[in-house]
Parts: sequence; C-alpha cells; structure tokens
Amino acid sequence: MESASQRILVMGVSGSGKSHIGQALAASLGATFIDGDDHHSPANVAKMASGTPLNDDDRREWLDTLAGLFAEYYRADRSVVIACSGLKKRYRDRLRVGDPGLRILYLEGSRDLLRERLTTRAGHFFKGDTMLASQLADLEPPDPSEAVSLSIALNPHQIVHDFLATLPPSTEPPY
Repeated sequence: MESASQRILVMGVSGSGKSHIGQALAASLGATFIDGDDHHSPANVAKMASGTPLNDDDRREWLDTLAGLFAEYYRADRSVVIACSGLKKRYRDRLRVGDPGLRILYLEGSRDLLRERLTTRAGHFFKGDTMLASQLADLEPPDPSEAVSLSIALNPHQIVHDFLATLPPSTEPPY
C-alpha cells in the first residue's frame, strides 16, 4: 500500500546524524534523500572548512534553494527527505514556504555526545568546537507543535521507526 507523499526536514546541529537518519528515513518511505550540505555555495563550504561559523546572511540563499526543492517535490506530489540544520525558527519558516505541510524531525543530543561524534567523523568540512558552540548558541529547538523531537542516543533504526509512527496513515484505499 502506497502512503501519501511527504516532504520531511531532518534537522539538528552538526553531528546529530541528519544525513544518516535522513537516508534511512527516505529509504523506508521510498523517497528521495537530499543532503542540504550539498547545496551550500563554495564560499560557505570554504568558510566552514576554515572553522568560521556561518551567519544569517551566509545561510539565506542556501535556505531559499532548499525551500525551492521542497516546493518542487510538493508540486509534483513526490516524497523527499532533506537534511538541513534548520537551527532557527525563522529558517524553518523559510523552508516551509516550499511546503506549508512540511514535517520536521528534530534530532536532539547533548553537547558531549555531539562533540564525541564530530571528533570521530572524517572527511567533512565542518570543523571544531567553535563551530559546534556557534550552532548550539544559534539553535532554537522546535516545540512539539512544530516538530517531532527524538534523542540521538537512540539507535538509528529506533529513531526512524518512532518518527514513521507519527506520520499520518496512508490515504490509499485498503483494497
């Protein structure tokens, strides 16, 4: 039985597992997965790689690009899961322009667990405690009316299972 199409944002600070969980969630839904990091400008990537946190101006075009992707999938009635930090409420509101019914999974975790994960991650442009501290300072955690919050201390399978349980049932007839 097919389920209704969904546009889903997987959000959280760096090290929360957005890409890993987003890929698993997309696979479970038969949806496309898009890593928001792949849509940063070369200037933003270079800034982060140097250890300098992004500011609101740096993120504006990036968020508009991701909102445009949500809009494309919404208009086509296709499912997509996009991993994006979505740190501030106004960022999430900007993403919702693409789909007012956007569903959000917030991956929350302690500073210690996030730092541990970041120190073991190789080959990523996000660097340093300074950037993690900046993201945590910018983070405006969504309230329960805006997002489903799940702890990154859970195993990935459990996170995906628990989030899927919050989605509306299929709109397809049962025959």
